[in-house]
Amino acid sequence: MVARLRTILPLSLALLAAVPAAAQPPAPGATQPKEAAPPTREPNVSITRHSGTFGGQRINYTARAGETFLKAEDGTPRAAIFSISYVKEPRDPSRPITFLFNGGPGSGSLWLHMGAFGPKRVAIPSDARDDGAPPYPLVDNPDALLDVTDLVFIDPVGTGFSHALGKTEPKEFYGVTKDAESVAQFIRLWLNDNGRWNSPKYLGGESYGTTRTAAVVNQLEGTYNDVALNGLLLISTVLDFGAGADVPGNEMTHILNLPSMAATALFHGKAQAPSTEAFVEEARRFAIGPYAAALLKGQKLGAEERASVRRELAHFTGLSEAYLEQADLRVEPSRFYKELLRDRGLTIGRLDSRYTGRDYDNAGERPDNDPSFYGIDAGYTAAINTHLRQNLNFKSDRSYVSIGGLGAQWDWRLGGGRDNDVYVNVTPYIGRAMRENSGLRVFVAQGWYDFATPFFAAEYALSRTGIPQDRVEYQYYGSGHMMYVRDQDRVKLSRDIRDFIRRR
Repeated sequence: MVARLRTILPLSLALLAAVPAAAQPPAPGATQPKEAAPPTREPNVSITRHSGTFGGQRINYTARAGETFLKAEDGTPRAAIFSISYVKEPRDPSRPITFLFNGGPGSGSLWLHMGAFGPKRVAIPSDARDDGAPPYPLVDNPDALLDVTDLVFIDPVGTGFSHALGKTEPKEFYGVTKDAESVAQFIRLWLNDNGRWNSPKYLGGESYGTTRTAAVVNQLEGTYNDVALNGLLLISTVLDFGAGADVPGNEMTHILNLPSMAATALFHGKAQAPSTEAFVEEARRFAIGPYAAALLKGQKLGAEERASVRRELAHFTGLSEAYLEQADLRVEPSRFYKELLRDRGLTIGRLDSRYTGRDYDNAGERPDNDPSFYGIDAGYTAAINTHLRQNLNFKSDRSYVSIGGLGAQWDWRLGGGRDNDVYVNVTPYIGRAMRENSGLRVFVAQGWYDFATPFFAAEYALSRTGIPQDRVEYQYYGSGHMMYVRDQDRVKLSRDIRDFIRRR
């Protein structure tokens, strides 16, 4: 999960959970006891065998749910990485393998696992309604990708059942680079253990998981001991944190959010256009043209030009010219969530602005909470625990951490000097990997109604210098951050990624 708030650090907190503003406390069970000494036990693993129909094919597969120990140079276990792998039987080393994780930082992989690509999924309402109370149906998922690739869902340290071991401090894994190093180490171990070094390989994530993807590919391909990849799957993409930071004086964030505001205004009947795609394209052109020029002029903007831009801004956002004037033509997303449907007594979601909610009262400047997160979270938590503990027979007295409060502890430094550490942008990692690996392609999936990782921000980041444009593919969906919660979009996402993998 992911988002963009007032500074790069609060931004990380928004990425981990869809609630407004400040740092969130760990979810129940997120603070786990750390083992006092290096474990003498073996990793906790459960192996089960199953079959199912995926992409129209009947597939027999083995599921492995369990720990992999990451060890120091002296052989001391430092961390237990929990993962769930699904491998088609009989095993075929020439088959693609796809490594997946979610974001946060601090989120387990349950969202992509139980919502999109795993063999079972949780069936929650597809039309932006709250998921309500249990029981939540756990159903077969014909859209799982097992007909085209084996799958490994990874929970980085501090998420899922993954945790530091012995005297190792968890903070040793909490950072853009530290986290990527541990995930890359896990992938190398998995390839060793499963004899898959020469298999086609795909790496992907959602939200901060796209940030992690860029950082991990830098660890895998940016060293002499390469693990070359065939493709990156970026689902709800956030790469350039500087451009997207909602801080006073940063004009780029307003430019990058505007097309998402236009799509949302149209969805809720606050704007009129023949189609979402056409309206969004108009908004893109306005955003990087007259609107960008007006913002960059600051207080030197003339009255006539200001009036023209204000009229167009009202057209695209569905907000009144009076409100836009009071906001000095710069509407923060959190204000937009509250203002757009104030006349109906509703707020809209940040992860998915199709969702609406009701606050304690209608007078506030920002929403009390994000209806697009509290509308889905209970179903996913119930589903992953049911699937692991019953279907996959994994036993543990630990609590599965779906969302943990790691953002405040995260080390955002990339290294390479002060400027790199102040302006956090991992896109150059992807550019370098693509330039040095002519077979590496990038798939980008974005929802029209996602303010956590706006689609125009992804387009901006990946169109910068150094990114081979002929190997970047974009697909768009009629939902938000977790587009697979909408049935039509889950089917389309699955089909799009299948096509991407088959074209390797």
